[in-house]
Amino acid sequence: MEALNELCDIIEKNPKQFLDKLPWICQQCPQPKQLRTESPRVSQSHLNAVLSVTRILSKNLDTSQNDAKFVVLDFLQALHSSFRRSFWPYSYTLESLSAFYLSFLGYVSCLSPEFGTMVVELVMMSCCGETESDDRDQSISMAFLVAVSQHFPTIQQSDGDKFVTVLLHQFPADELSSKDVLLHKVASFEDESIECLEKQEIAFKLVTNVLCQVKLDSRLHLHVRAISKRQLQSMSAFLKSRRQDWNTQDPLLKTRVNAKLFVYQAAAQMEIDSLMSLETDGKKRLILEALTLLIDTAEACFTSLWRNMKACKDLFISMLSGTAKIAAAEAGQPLRLFLTRLKPLILAVCAQPDTRVSSQGNMFESVFRISCEIIESGWAKDQASVNAFIVGLASSIRERYDYEEQDDREKQVPDVLLNVIQLLADISVAVQKPEVADIIFQFLIESLEECDVSTPRSLRLQLLEAVSRIASLGFEKSYRQAVVLMTRSYLSQISRLESVESNTSAPKSRSEHNETLPAGFLTIACGLMKTKLRADYRHRLLSLCSDVGLASESSGGSGAELLGPLLPAVAEICSDFDPTSNVEPSLIKFFRNLWFYIALFGLAPPILDTPLPEVKTTSNSVNSAGRISTFSLRAVLGPYMWNTQWALAVKRISLGTPPLVFSSAKWLEDELELNLLHNSDNLRGTGNKKVASTQRTALSIAVGGRIDVSTILTISGVKATYLLAVALLEVIRFISNGGILNGGPSVSASRSAFSCVFEYLKSPNLNPAVSECLTAIMHRAFEAAVSWLEDHKSRTGYDASIIESTTEAHACFLIKSMSQRDEHIRDISVNLLSQIREKFPQDKLCKANTVPRTQTTTNVISLLAEIKIGTGKNEIWSGIRTANIPAVMAAAAAASGANLKTSGAFNLEVLSTSVVSATVKCNHTGQIAGMLRLENSVGGFSINEMLISNSVRLLQQFVSTAEKGGEADKSQFRETCSQATALLLLNLQADEPKTTIKGFSQLLRLLCWCPVYMLTPDAMETGVFIWTWLVSAAPQLGSLVLAELVDAWIWTIDSKRGLFASDVRYYGPAAKLRPQLCPGEPENPPESDPVDQILAHRLWLGFLIDRFEVVRHSSGEQLLLLGRLLQRSTYLDWCFTRHPAAAGTFFSLMLLGLRFSSCQRQGNMQNIRHELQLSEDRIYRTSLGWFARQPEWYDVNIPNFCQSEALSVSRFLHFLQSKQSDSTESSSKGIACDNGNLIDVIDKFHPVWGEMDNSAVGKEKRKQLLLIFCQHESDRLDVWAQPISPKDSPYSRLKISSEKWTEYAKSAFSVDPRIAISLASRFPANIALKSEVIQLVQAHIVDLRTIPEALPYFVTPKTAEDNPVLLQQLPHWAACSITQALEFLTPAYKGHPRVMAYVLRVLEFYPPERVTFFMPQLVQSLRYDEGRLVEGYLLRAAQRSDIFAHILIWHLQGESVQEIVKDGAFYKNASFQAILSEVRQHIVDGFTPKALDLFRREFDFFEKVTSISGALFPLPKEKRRAGIRRELRKIKMQGEELYLPTAPNKLVRGIQVDSGIPLQSAAKVPIMITFNVVDRDGDHNDVKPQACIFKVGDDCRQDVLALQVISLLRDIFQAAGLNLYLFPYGVLPTGAERGIIEVVPNTRSRSQMGETTDGGLYEVFQQNYGPVGSTTFETARENFLISSAGYAVASLLLQPKDRHNGNLLFDDVGRLVHIDFGFILETSPGGNMRFESAHFKLSHEMTQLLDPSGVMKSKTWHQFVSLCVKGYLAARRHMDGIISTVQMMLHSGLPCFSIGDPIGNLRKRFHPEMSEREAAQFMIHVCSDAYNKWSTAGYDLIQYLQQGVEK
Repeated sequence: MEALNELCDIIEKNPKQFLDKLPWICQQCPQPKQLRTESPRVSQSHLNAVLSVTRILSKNLDTSQNDAKFVVLDFLQALHSSFRRSFWPYSYTLESLSAFYLSFLGYVSCLSPEFGTMVVELVMMSCCGETESDDRDQSISMAFLVAVSQHFPTIQQSDGDKFVTVLLHQFPADELSSKDVLLHKVASFEDESIECLEKQEIAFKLVTNVLCQVKLDSRLHLHVRAISKRQLQSMSAFLKSRRQDWNTQDPLLKTRVNAKLFVYQAAAQMEIDSLMSLETDGKKRLILEALTLLIDTAEACFTSLWRNMKACKDLFISMLSGTAKIAAAEAGQPLRLFLTRLKPLILAVCAQPDTRVSSQGNMFESVFRISCEIIESGWAKDQASVNAFIVGLASSIRERYDYEEQDDREKQVPDVLLNVIQLLADISVAVQKPEVADIIFQFLIESLEECDVSTPRSLRLQLLEAVSRIASLGFEKSYRQAVVLMTRSYLSQISRLESVESNTSAPKSRSEHNETLPAGFLTIACGLMKTKLRADYRHRLLSLCSDVGLASESSGGSGAELLGPLLPAVAEICSDFDPTSNVEPSLIKFFRNLWFYIALFGLAPPILDTPLPEVKTTSNSVNSAGRISTFSLRAVLGPYMWNTQWALAVKRISLGTPPLVFSSAKWLEDELELNLLHNSDNLRGTGNKKVASTQRTALSIAVGGRIDVSTILTISGVKATYLLAVALLEVIRFISNGGILNGGPSVSASRSAFSCVFEYLKSPNLNPAVSECLTAIMHRAFEAAVSWLEDHKSRTGYDASIIESTTEAHACFLIKSMSQRDEHIRDISVNLLSQIREKFPQDKLCKANTVPRTQTTTNVISLLAEIKIGTGKNEIWSGIRTANIPAVMAAAAAASGANLKTSGAFNLEVLSTSVVSATVKCNHTGQIAGMLRLENSVGGFSINEMLISNSVRLLQQFVSTAEKGGEADKSQFRETCSQATALLLLNLQADEPKTTIKGFSQLLRLLCWCPVYMLTPDAMETGVFIWTWLVSAAPQLGSLVLAELVDAWIWTIDSKRGLFASDVRYYGPAAKLRPQLCPGEPENPPESDPVDQILAHRLWLGFLIDRFEVVRHSSGEQLLLLGRLLQRSTYLDWCFTRHPAAAGTFFSLMLLGLRFSSCQRQGNMQNIRHELQLSEDRIYRTSLGWFARQPEWYDVNIPNFCQSEALSVSRFLHFLQSKQSDSTESSSKGIACDNGNLIDVIDKFHPVWGEMDNSAVGKEKRKQLLLIFCQHESDRLDVWAQPISPKDSPYSRLKISSEKWTEYAKSAFSVDPRIAISLASRFPANIALKSEVIQLVQAHIVDLRTIPEALPYFVTPKTAEDNPVLLQQLPHWAACSITQALEFLTPAYKGHPRVMAYVLRVLEFYPPERVTFFMPQLVQSLRYDEGRLVEGYLLRAAQRSDIFAHILIWHLQGESVQEIVKDGAFYKNASFQAILSEVRQHIVDGFTPKALDLFRREFDFFEKVTSISGALFPLPKEKRRAGIRRELRKIKMQGEELYLPTAPNKLVRGIQVDSGIPLQSAAKVPIMITFNVVDRDGDHNDVKPQACIFKVGDDCRQDVLALQVISLLRDIFQAAGLNLYLFPYGVLPTGAERGIIEVVPNTRSRSQMGETTDGGLYEVFQQNYGPVGSTTFETARENFLISSAGYAVASLLLQPKDRHNGNLLFDDVGRLVHIDFGFILETSPGGNMRFESAHFKLSHEMTQLLDPSGVMKSKTWHQFVSLCVKGYLAARRHMDGIISTVQMMLHSGLPCFSIGDPIGNLRKRFHPEMSEREAAQFMIHVCSDAYNKWSTAGYDLIQYLQQGVEK
């Protein structure tokens, strides 16, 4: 049989190849002739063959032959003979026969109905007695029927009816009698034979099988149900019956009862399946009746005399499962009925003793499974009923039990309580639905929180296990609640432990820590799967360990007992943590604290084998110092005195712990001194000294006595403990796993534990003693590594690959460490690597490769992949020597099979622009050399030419990609350039040239030009790398390379790229603020960031500066090439970009020019001395040209970029100053030297400066002017780079007379009028300077018409009043910004016609959509529009833009309000109101039919929405929401062009009818409604919600003004590149005291947060975003910081009051948003009492987030203040535009203008008289003053007491 089975297996797996073996198997079957005899007999081989054929047929294989089918059919026809014993082999027993039937019919059941028909006929023949004969064996017939009932074949519909009819006729007549007869039958069931009961069971099972396959005739179906119903009725009576003469232990009686229960189980299943297949009108009623009957019988199982029998339990499970199946399928009332009855059944099961073990386990598992199935299936159909069921079940655990009255040592807990808790946890885990878990979790957590001293330990443990399991599912809410509760419980019980140390209850409290809570922590650690939550839990658990150690270190002995139980959980959560990744500092701190306490409490496994003698004491009590001393020594020497599981956990933790080191070891010591020793009363005085002494001793032993005693004594106690912790950690790493860290399945150098050990040696500022200790620790760790390798190498059968991979990983890391900057580290690496080679010579460590190859050897090259090499000549690491390169180059050459000579061509020098990676060069050189050697061996084929051609082609592809605007792969580009450079150099060194001059020059040119074509920072880094390689490896190429680079530089000038992008108008902040705050047309931003190209030029310039230093005294030819570059860069026409981010690059180039010009005294440059003097003049002239633009701020998201910019300008300034002092000392000599032909020319007309009265004097004035500019620019950029630096402004100390300022203005104007205007803008408080510029502008007004910045110097209120000739130039003047034009509309200019004409031309110049932003100001200007010019513009713009027209109409309607004047009287400006009505009517009259239709639909739609408020007023509050829903259903969308009035770019697609909310009770009820909107210019399928508030009875215009200013500030911040956040939500007045306000999405007010969460913002952020230090928390803190800083600047300027917590919103990522600007500028609540005295709100809870230090010294606080300063400086730059926007609303009647001098005070808050540094100091003072100000807290308290606004 085994051989046939194997053959069948082969045929099934490979049917195409082996199906031809099937006929052979068929031949082994009994032949038809043999089976048709009167008394057939088959052999065992026959039966085995039949089984094999049937098995193959059951797999539905494609058999083209029918022989196999006929074999099975013939056997089935003869199967009736098998009921005789003579049919079977003599050796077959009844068990063998049954096994054959089961196997055979199991295969037949998978075949077609044709076979099933034959089986059914056999069964019917057996049932009808047609096969009766004298020799028929009833037991064989019964075995056949049992097999059929278990493996019922596939049948046809007709067979089903006939078969069931036959089966039903087998029942006795009284089986269908009345209920009384049935009950009597039950009472006398002992009269029934077991054979009869077995037949009934089989019959019921067969009918059930038929019901599952076919649909019975309705009459038959009713017959079946009648039988099953009576069986169920008798079942209930039977289970409840009891007779006194019944002996439950009687085996015969138990056998009969078992048989009877099996019949009932079959009948119940028949009833269930008949119900599932029922299709009648009264199905629901029948199902409810049947469900009731089934559940009644299930309940009877628990009260039955036979309840402990397995058959009774199986019957209960069967009925319950079937009932659940019906209820889930039908849902509705059946489901509710089942759930109602299921709960008591579950509780009954759970109440059984030992429910979860022994025989009861099956019942508990079944109840659990049924509960899960009904919850999952019913969740989507009737969630409310399922919820009620879960709540009802979970609420049972809240029943009160009085444990205090129990005197038992271990209090007893009801089984039902423990089992229900277990069941609820199992359900939560299995169902995996957060809603289910949350419901259950709340009951569990509440029960756990209510546990007290009287609560039994078993109950607490069960609750905690359940809570932990649910928390491990990773659902945010339950996870966080569980961890917070468990953490709090663990810490709170520590204090109780200390307070009851001598109390008898202490051991019980300790068990809570040793078993209960730690087990929960471990459960969560094992179950959590989400990476984010595992990181959060790791952070929380390590934080808990730190707190536990800190809280318990004073108790000494208890410290280990409290911290140790947590270690397994820590080990588990750290098992997947890679310690070599970028670990957060806060996490390193927690790891460091953990290992500190592991060392302090002796929790680490001993790292030495020598045992420590027992420490004896002379007192019964050992003080803390003594215990800690003992523990520390035991951690080193042993024996281990704690739980061995803790030691294993410490080993696992070591593999996931990062190095315990930061940038400063001193910081570490200070913190531990503060947290440990200074907070521990028991460790002071002599105890402190004893601990320190013992820690030093333990450290000395741990490092193997490698440290001198004198050195050890210089180390403080806390530092000794830290070093001991480091020693334990690093040694345990190696003794645990050979020193292979966590990080993945593959073993590599990065996973070597040496990567952690070496980090300590890299720490800066280490004192000698600490450095010596760390070195000793490293050697001790190395000993542990060697010991582990040797120990495991000697083990028999140990995987040799593990040893080899471990050794290779360590060796690879040590080889890489040979390239470290620190010589000490390099020496250690060489030493350790040598020892490894000595101890393991058989390992393959860097073996020399002597076999010639054409490719590099991977092992050697990979080991050299990160070695950086240089010489000491130009080393950028001062005082540190780097490795020499010959050995490395020889290794690379050997690896490639080449024999390279380490000639002078390979003496690489490291330039200041970059560190040359010799490894990359050696790698590529070796590759190319190996390939060229192949050329010599094959001959006849030029590999060299092929390589050059391929390199040229690849580089040309990069050029082509760059020209098309594509992005190249930077790594591929660097690879290609490096290979091409190596190829070029090898060709250059060859004795005979291997390539043509053309190919060589083409490749060289591409190497020089390709990075320039791409002009990205990455490409330029590659360019600098290969250019440096070329000129250092082949100095003879220096001139060629530089010549190509100079040509490329000039090409960037001609093509206007990067630093020379002079025609790119979209540059810097000014372009992003057009036309609102800066003049000029708005433009789309460029495709690529201009800053990237500027940075590329900066890198390139660094290389050129280095080349200048290299060749200035050695190569006149290359100097002249640089002179050509400078000459072309400083032509008189301006060719540089105006982007402010180019300042550093520009002045670095100018500095190079000055240094080049200073070469005029060199001997090799004497003949071009006069040319160099002209070059110097061009440098001065170009440098002054930089200041022709207005000063701007720009922040680049690159570390230290701003500092670098300031430093570049500072260097240029210092060089200027040094030249100035040099020229002063030798001025007479300088003049004498200039008495040549050049001076004669200059006296008439200077080639650079033009007309000059006196060249020497004029030149000196320009130098002085340049010095003033550079001093100001240097200080300005320094303030931007270091905004909170306390140093003063250098130029503020300059004493310059008014006459000097006048001269400077004239000099600047003579060079370029824009320079003079820029000078005045840089020194706005200088009256003399401003007056002189005004005179110069008015004197040369005709020449300045293209400079809009000159307007304020001749268009003033005075000139408008005097009406001078100057204003005649206005019609020809360039357009200014919109805010500048708005200023000219104020009454101060008296509506001068020329000024008005200019303003209208400016407004017409810009698109109407750009002007819409200032609609409130334009409407106010109608007050003074006597010539009706503004009205004309508005009407023309309305015809050009429908949106402009609509917004204008809404604002006109919003102005129809009563206005408040200063004396408090109300009046209406009748003429103004009349103008408004006329303008509105003119706009409507001017609409085209299409525009008029859109206008009516838009306004009608939102008018209907707004009018809902009036319909709500009569309704009671509780009915208003339903009223909104009713009214919203009446409003229909009219077209797809409708948009939100507050955001015209959002098209309305519908209203969310159920979203309507009434906000408050008032004369008109404000409502909030959510619309479905799409972006007008985006994807119209992307529908998003947008809520809006429709406000009535309130003037929204003041909010519009405040949000205008906030919007301008946001644009200013974004333009300056500042990471500040403001959210100017949309507000639009639509009528008198009516308006629409956009709702800020995804936000809650701080007051709302206070209603649902205890604690301040700090606690709220931890609850929402995780623990302090986690990535999510710090991201949220960063978001809060940038938004707080943004609103701090806005609040300083606007002075918004009433800043209670209801007006502060927080979005879902932690950002702050201010709303409700009812009190701004000069007004405040409470009758303008100005109680809120701080410039902006910075409450205590806000400072907790912004300043963790609490004393304004934290990093986040400095970041906050820096952002505030930068935002304030950026806002000051556009002060006039902001003031103009506010000033235009001065006569609008808004409350904010009702008192005081709002405009004057607004200007004062900008402090235009201050320098940048002074303004920065002012803003710093503002932040300090607002810090937790008492008036802020007082106002919050007032609001809480009066209005109920949460604090």
